[in-house]
This record gives sequence, C-alpha cells and structure tokens, in this order.
Amino acid sequence: MKLNSKAAPVSFQNVTKIYGRDVLAVDKVNLEIEAGKLVTLLGPSGCGKTTTLRMIAGLEMATSGRILIGDADVTTLPATDRDVSMVFQSYALFPHMTVLENVSYGLSFSGFSKSETRERALVGLDLVGLKGFDARLPSELSGGQQQRVAVARALVLEPQVLLFDEPLSNLDAKLRRQVREDIRAIQQDLGLTVVYVTHDQEEALAVSDEIVVMRNAAIAQIGTPRQLYDAPVDRFVADFIGEANLLPCTIESVSGDQATIAIEDYRYSLASRGLSEGPASMAVRPSRLVIGAPQGFSATVAKATYVGVRMEYTLEASFGSMFAVQDDVDQPLAVGTDVTVGFAEKGPVLLPEG
Repeated sequence: MKLNSKAAPVSFQNVTKIYGRDVLAVDKVNLEIEAGKLVTLLGPSGCGKTTTLRMIAGLEMATSGRILIGDADVTTLPATDRDVSMVFQSYALFPHMTVLENVSYGLSFSGFSKSETRERALVGLDLVGLKGFDARLPSELSGGQQQRVAVARALVLEPQVLLFDEPLSNLDAKLRRQVREDIRAIQQDLGLTVVYVTHDQEEALAVSDEIVVMRNAAIAQIGTPRQLYDAPVDRFVADFIGEANLLPCTIESVSGDQATIAIEDYRYSLASRGLSEGPASMAVRPSRLVIGAPQGFSATVAKATYVGVRMEYTLEASFGSMFAVQDDVDQPLAVGTDVTVGFAEKGPVLLPEG
C-alpha cells in the first residue's frame, strides 16, 4: 500500500484578520499556493505568519476576504471540516500511547477498519524512517524521532494541505538539518502541498519551493529562495533573508537597465532596477565581497574569526563596517591588514528606497 496525495492549491483573496477592535494581525493578504509545492511563511515575530497558517487550518477565522482550498471556499468552515493536517512545534504526542497508537489516532475517527488503520499507520512510520519503532513510547524517542512521529500522524490522514508551525524549533542544530531534509524529501516524494512557518532564514532557504516574506501583517516579497537571496525587493528583505551588507553608493549613470555605481574610486556595473542617478544603497552578501581584488575600495581588517570551514572578517571602510567570508583558512588575514575590496561578478544589488 502507498499513501496517495490529494494535494490541493490554497488561495487567499484579500484576507484580513483583526483581533479585538483594532489589533491588525493580517492585512489584505493575497496569496496563491500551488498544489504539490512547499511554501514557507517567513518573518520576524508578530509579522502575521502564524495567524496566516492558523487561518488555513481553521483555528482562526478571517475577519474579511476569502480562503479557498482547491475549489472549496473554506473561509467560514471549522477546522474539523477542512481537509488539512497540522504538525505543531510541541509535537503534541500522547505520552501514554505507543508510537503506532499515536500515528493511528486520527485514523481511528476516519471510518477505517482496525486492520486498515494499522496498515496505514505502519506505512506512515515507514515513510518517516521509523519502521520498527511502533511499540515504543514517545519518552523512549529522541526529539527528532518524536517530530517524525508527529509528521507521520499528519501524513496518514492524506490531507489536501499539510501545515507545519515552527516544527524544528525544539531540536538542536544537527537534528534540525536532518529533520528538515526528511520533511522536504517526504513532501517531494508524495507531491504534498505544504505550508511551513518559520523565523529561521536558513531553514526557509533549504526547504522551500517558494518563500513568502511577511512584515507588519503584510507580504513584503514572494519568490523562490534564489530570487529572494539574489534580488531582494527592499532593505528589509535583503537584511532578513540571509546576511547582507547594506552599503551606500552613488549611481553615476544609467543606460537602459544597467547602472554604473561608484564607491570611492571603484566603479561597478549592475542592474539599475528602475533607479536613476544619485545617492543609493545596495545589498551585497558576505561571500560576494572579494578581499584582495585588483580593483576596489579600501578597507582594514578589524576582526578575523576562524569557524572551521571558513574565515569570517569584519572590515572597516570609510563608510562603515562590512562582514565578509573567505574559504582560505590556511592563510588568514591579520587584524589591521589594509585590503582592497571588490565585488564578485554576481555581486551586489541596488535597493529601491524604503
């Protein structure tokens, strides 16, 4: 037996959520989530991402607007009438039940016979790499294994949409990497529609087909991980998605869609992004600063840190500090060294004001 996916798209049409009289949690959000994709809602605390997830689940009701799952308008439906499953941050396993009983719990209310319930639960455990763990209690499992049980319990219900609310926050760094890879592999193998909430940028970049960056109850930018990393729409997204140096520059000329910028005596050509001549700012990733470039601007090494696989440097220039990384760990630069800093071929991006 193989679990079949009933993956469905999710649509938010001008959805607003207000708590009480005036607490705006989600503000006129329009969002299309394709069937079979993993979409992450990413943002700082209080941005509206968890409220958005809970409105898909039916745990919160929209104040206005429409929410569709597949072709069905679920805006006013209670959670029990929506074909979704949710994996919580706390796992929410029953401590007195075995792993198999925990995974079977939801199935026992779905009209399946005892034998089919057992079979489906065993398939679910196999899918998450826990074959043979069915007789154990949650207390006999590691944190990562408990999270997999919670995933299996959600999977066996074959939901149209599978929801994850900060699923890895209780795990250590090594386990987080492993479990996020497991979740991504299962989602892709089964073609599930997954909506995933996190505040961890690296986690979002690692698992997502698409990322929805939220800020102040609204959507700041939607795109693939690479689109958001390489072409953030503004300073907030640039600074929030991975690390970015926000540097001042001057746009000296614009020709078509290309601009020539200047930092001190250094000139560099890049996409103009609709900007015109004059003062501007740009974002450049630490790995795209080239220390020791033949052409560039002047800086001094203020701090050098060895972190195993790379060197991390804080550089001081006339306009402020920058953070840069280098793979060469065998010949690190000494603090106080004067260097020339340039940009990699795929280097900075100009940022619209705001």
